[in-house]
Amino acid sequence: MARIRLKTRTVTEVRRTLSRVMNMVANGEMDNKTANTIILGCNAVLSSIRTDEQQKKIDELEKILNEAR
Repeated sequence: MARIRLKTRTVTEVRRTLSRVMNMVANGEMDNKTANTIILGCNAVLSSIRTDEQQKKIDELEKILNEAR
């Protein structure tokens, strides 16, 4: 099987990766099992990105609150 390089550092990259995977499955270039594994990985990455972004916002709000006191 050929190596596939997929980018998943940002939400935009994950979106493009998912689109690419869907197209590969639709064109018969990738089997469903591989696609499902990649999709599960993308969902885990998206969850992690969301958690990191929420933590950054919480930290910023705490900083603002502490400065206001």
